[in-house]
Amino acid sequence: MDSSRKRRTSPTIADVAELAGVSRAIASRALSSESRPVSADKRARVLEAADKLGFKPNLLARSLTTKTVNLIAVIVNHIHDFSDLDLFDLLISDIQSIGKQVIFLRVGSVERIEEFLRNGVAYHVDAALVFSDFADAESVRKMFRSDDVLMLNGMHDGSSPSVVPDEAIGIAGAVADAASKGVATAALVTGRVSSPVEQQRIANYKAEMAKRGIRLVAELRGDYSYQSGRSVALSPEWPVTDAVFCTSDAMAMGIMDVHRDAFPGNRPERFRLYGFDNLSLTDFEAYPISSIGYDKKTYVGEILRFLATPEQFGNGHAEVTVPTFFVPRATS
Repeated sequence: MDSSRKRRTSPTIADVAELAGVSRAIASRALSSESRPVSADKRARVLEAADKLGFKPNLLARSLTTKTVNLIAVIVNHIHDFSDLDLFDLLISDIQSIGKQVIFLRVGSVERIEEFLRNGVAYHVDAALVFSDFADAESVRKMFRSDDVLMLNGMHDGSSPSVVPDEAIGIAGAVADAASKGVATAALVTGRVSSPVEQQRIANYKAEMAKRGIRLVAELRGDYSYQSGRSVALSPEWPVTDAVFCTSDAMAMGIMDVHRDAFPGNRPERFRLYGFDNLSLTDFEAYPISSIGYDKKTYVGEILRFLATPEQFGNGHAEVTVPTFFVPRATS
């Protein structure tokens, strides 16, 4: 082989094996991400040769033998608010730490899922994580031709398990805090009520308010975004009330910016304000909003446990819950 031509092409597993003085089979085993038998001395020589040549494994070729592609699909409605950024930054980092990469699929409607199925569009992935509330488990299994589907939208079934925050705990803490401070009336600013998670969240707020003797005087609709919080706060329907509970911090931030005069020194003067998500921004002085959070590291840890051992999430463990908690800050 012309040595000048060899230098112009990408190094192959054969080149690595030749430099290390081993067979191609041994070189392949030494470079495999799986635990495969090869002596420590030969593995070291192969790794050194690969590093020297700048060799990078062919993931497609490897997938043909391992039946994996090290790709995880994440299905979302959109990524447009701060809670998405907080969570997905951690999720992507932890998935990459186990040697896999993420592809995002944006599904903004039920029709979009049906379009994928109708057109026969499928991706070869190791597993799918479903955040979109437009996607049901059966459709996603068909779309990816895989049973390794984890539902994160509260819509699990007997074949696809779920990981969800137990929101009732944190909501009870927030409403109890308001009641202890004399709140008698409240407004609830919600997101998309078609979401099963949001329906349960709303039901939890209403149950806790009734339990604590707080009268719900208004229920206003947003879409979890900062802009929708501003729009609600500027609308003619904005009520006079003792407290406002929002089902996302981003909406609470929009409300706070419209009604900054109600929070001199960030303290509540006309009404108390509660959010949901415990965004990292609420730890700073610009938006010290009392909120409801959960341990995102624990939540993502459960997702990674599914990716590593999906068989542990059988029918007997169809739903895994992560507890939420109330985080008091200046606005309440």
